[in-house]
Amino acid sequence: MTSLLKKLFGDPNAQELKKIQPLIDTINALELKLEKFSGQELKEQFKKHFFDVRTMSNLETQKSFLNERLPEVFAYVREVSKRTLGLRHFDVQLAGGIVLHQGKIAEMRTGEGKTLVATLPLVLNALAGRGAHLVTPNDYLAKVGAHSNGPLYTFLDLSVGVIGQQEQSWRYSPEATENRKQKTENDLKSDIPNSNSDWPNLVPCTRGEAYACDITYGTNNEFGFDYLRDNMAVQPDRLTQRELIFAIVDEVDSILIDEARTPLIISAAAEESADLYAKFAQIIPKLAINTDYLVNEKERYVTMTDSGIHKVESALGVKNLYADTTVHLVHHLEEALKAQALFQRDRDYVVKNGEVIIVDEFTGRLMPGRRYSEGLHQAIEAKEKVKVRQESKTMATITFQNLFRMYGKLAGMTGTAATEAEEFAKIYNLDVVEIPTHRPMIRLDHDDVIYKTESAKFTAIVEEIKRHAQKQQPVLVGTISIEKSERLSKLLKRAGIKHDVLNAKQHEREAKIVEHAGEPGRVTVATNMAGRGVDILLGGKKPGLGASKQDITAWEACHQEVLSAGGLAVIGTERHEARRIDNQLRGRSGRQGDPGESQFYVSLDDDLMRIFAGDRLKSMMNRLGLPDNEPIRHKLITSSIEQAQRRVEGHNFDIRKHLVEYDDVINQQREVIYRKRRRILLMNVETDRRLHEEVLELLHPDEIEDFKQKIISVDEAQFYSLERLIYLRTIDALWVDHLSTMQHLREGIGLKGYAQRDPLVEYKDAAFGLFTKLKDEIENQVVEMLMKLEVRTAESSQSQATPRVTMKLEHRDATSLSTRPTSPTAPPKNKVAIIVRGPGASVSTVVPKPINTPNPYGKVGRNNPCPCGSGKKFKKCHGA
Repeated sequence: MTSLLKKLFGDPNAQELKKIQPLIDTINALELKLEKFSGQELKEQFKKHFFDVRTMSNLETQKSFLNERLPEVFAYVREVSKRTLGLRHFDVQLAGGIVLHQGKIAEMRTGEGKTLVATLPLVLNALAGRGAHLVTPNDYLAKVGAHSNGPLYTFLDLSVGVIGQQEQSWRYSPEATENRKQKTENDLKSDIPNSNSDWPNLVPCTRGEAYACDITYGTNNEFGFDYLRDNMAVQPDRLTQRELIFAIVDEVDSILIDEARTPLIISAAAEESADLYAKFAQIIPKLAINTDYLVNEKERYVTMTDSGIHKVESALGVKNLYADTTVHLVHHLEEALKAQALFQRDRDYVVKNGEVIIVDEFTGRLMPGRRYSEGLHQAIEAKEKVKVRQESKTMATITFQNLFRMYGKLAGMTGTAATEAEEFAKIYNLDVVEIPTHRPMIRLDHDDVIYKTESAKFTAIVEEIKRHAQKQQPVLVGTISIEKSERLSKLLKRAGIKHDVLNAKQHEREAKIVEHAGEPGRVTVATNMAGRGVDILLGGKKPGLGASKQDITAWEACHQEVLSAGGLAVIGTERHEARRIDNQLRGRSGRQGDPGESQFYVSLDDDLMRIFAGDRLKSMMNRLGLPDNEPIRHKLITSSIEQAQRRVEGHNFDIRKHLVEYDDVINQQREVIYRKRRRILLMNVETDRRLHEEVLELLHPDEIEDFKQKIISVDEAQFYSLERLIYLRTIDALWVDHLSTMQHLREGIGLKGYAQRDPLVEYKDAAFGLFTKLKDEIENQVVEMLMKLEVRTAESSQSQATPRVTMKLEHRDATSLSTRPTSPTAPPKNKVAIIVRGPGASVSTVVPKPINTPNPYGKVGRNNPCPCGSGKKFKKCHGA
């Protein structure tokens, strides 16, 4: 159908490339002119012609200017790159840069130089002086991008910053080159360098300074956490980020698709007992699958049967698990069941040094610090009999979907985006443009081979590896889990085949293993982790600058031997649910016109086949009477498997789309609250007075004079500052409670479907009511706190003990990237003391006034209708 539409209307991708060709021609026409300029002339002309854009205050005017000057700026960047980096942008790289500037996704194959491509739109958009962000999946790629391209940016008078984990930040400094040391082979211990000697030009700086740079590199996690931290700040000088104007997301499919279901969460410890997790971890293994509980692998959920519920009730010694007094146990039961039935050790997580560490299902990398939320991680810890850590309470949260949709212009680049084009368009409003390769792709992709059983498949894979290795062809074998990679490793050892294993358990050796993976006859067994941001060079690691002639000659001989053997052979031991992941594995071979080949081996025992496509193929093989070790190799089989993958991808897309529809509700509320909070935070003396007047409007007329008399002895500016802080802390405390309420609402709203009512509509209605109540409650509590306070000077406040607040950074699939304790400091003499009592607790410098007359109506919000029936607000009636 797609091919028919292309014949009728033309290929839309080809049409898009045709539109940008005139821009590329213009850039090329300027090259000869710029080559004649001296270095100083290049600098002066660039600054003279393009830095005027910073004097334009209107963003739209700046955008028009940048669009008009794109060919000239790109031509300057290309020329400067030739002189500072020794690299010239090819035409296809110019095309990628244009696509990125237009706010689209550039799909560029492995080895096509995406890091260099990004310099073009980054420089162009940084000229506006509003900041341009390059988002990467990990710290290593962020540092590589900033450090390797730093000479280009600084030549053009543009500053470069890097934000890293644990609030570490750096800026690029060309003056630091004197500290550069040649890295030797013995220095290369890890793929993720963490010492300053690895990046001699990256100088430590504050977070705010890194964001103030013209171009800022960083990870998706850190950009998100900084956004949340900024919206929890109580002092303006704690703010770090500027307005989110332009971002390029590297490996955009990984961040915006794979990570879409993982919200970022800042949390604080909650007071929940760990004993119940241990108790349920003992009960669940005694239950029988298909008798006491049912597992749906396709939808990934577990259901208890009546038999199972009775057994659990008996084990706990309760009559009715769903009674009011014991219903809280149901949550622990559900999480313990998931931990037992859906999560497998060495597939979904590993246990290392007494900790449960999540394994990224798409990359195979360990994710230390991340924790599953809602008690699931604690349930897995109890299952594995390691220390059960405390649960946490959400204080701020956002999904990557909503974080990156806040940017004025968003772009992305990856080697595999076309299969997810529909999702990018519908959720992020991003078009995908496939950029052609600089050299033709000559890799040979074989049809899939399918076996009846997994053991027959692995036997065939071992024989295939042996065949390639004997002719000195390097082999990269991709597995989908640690467990499968270790099983294959045992079979290879038994067959006497030397090999390296690269999975989450050996991630420290990743650089060393990948460095040698392209050598003649080398066999590397890897989970998906070897794919992203790393090139496997045919012949092994190329000698660097200063290498001896002997080393260069030896490498060239190895390189030629591998080319003659057919390049890198990629063998997939199983199809992944997403075609993208399979394409990433294939993409390790055939880079930049190199020869290579790929082959996937599949069995009917594989998860994808068993759950989604096994029955039809199994009956076909049974009818043919094929033995277990006899494979089927046909285009029809490959097509059937890809159809199964499309079904899974469609199912996962529906889940993500469903989630974003619900998350959009809380996102709109978050924007309103954060906007109000930011307005209060940034108030000055004049606007402080306006906030004070807003507070006075909330009071009953009879209360206003009393309130004014109460604060007459306090310095006006100091009191306004206290008033502002009380407002901020009240918003924070109630917002935390609101997030918890919304989470509980979300978990139970699906039951509305049984009443033939749309759960999403019901959720929106309920959420609106809760948010209206939240806004009223913020006003009520601010007024109530101000009315009950008595201001004391610092001398009487300093003696009060104050508990510390410990904050953790957390993903919903994950907790905690760092902790930041906060505690009050003693104020100067005769200043108002501000004391924070617990996470989000009331801020007080006061002792509540004694209330002599009890309120007959109990606790009623000041803006709520008075219970007496007068029709007036409570604060203007019996609450006066």
